[in-house]
Amino acid sequence: MPLYEFTCPKCGHEQEHLVRSDEQPACESCGHEQLTRLLSVPAAHSASPGGQPPAGPCGSGCGCFPG
Repeated sequence: MPLYEFTCPKCGHEQEHLVRSDEQPACESCGHEQLTRLLSVPAAHSASPGGQPPAGPCGSGCGCFPG
């Protein structure tokens, strides 16, 4: 089940829920059942432990690495 971020249009509370595509969670704060799903940026690794960008398929460290 994917983790999604939601905001409640009634009270403004932001929250995360693990949901299936057919489920609609209720607000943890006020119980409102019409939450708005927020767009989120996928996590990505931006640097290697040495502080340099990882080398991608092109070898230049441009960030085109698979993942």
